[in-house]
Amino acid sequence: MTQGLNSRSRTILVVDDFDDTRLLLRTWLERKGFHVVEAENGIKAVELAQTVSPDLIIMDVEMPQLDGLNATRRIRTVKGLDAVPIVAVSAYGADQFRDQALAAGCNEYVSTPFEPDALEGIIRALVH
Repeated sequence: MTQGLNSRSRTILVVDDFDDTRLLLRTWLERKGFHVVEAENGIKAVELAQTVSPDLIIMDVEMPQLDGLNATRRIRTVKGLDAVPIVAVSAYGADQFRDQALAAGCNEYVSTPFEPDALEGIIRALVH
């Protein structure tokens, strides 16, 4: 098991409506030594974030029921979660989508497909 991210006892909440994407991220993050919890939409993400108090959230932007930007806005209003790093992930690479994600309260924006090394660098910078 590789533990290059200071991952000991760190929890990451992965939020995505696609099972395959969650599986891919969970597998990769668990190999890095993280504990991973998953939500398939923004509503469950807000609920789960309050329950588990993750160290970082990887948030898909486009999801049914409650999109990632509105879920981020809700999470930011919860005491104790207002400073949890949130990385928005989206297939939209335009600067306007990045700006919208940052305005909603995300710390970083990654467009897919992404390089694992790039995401690892972002996680390393946000999870101390």
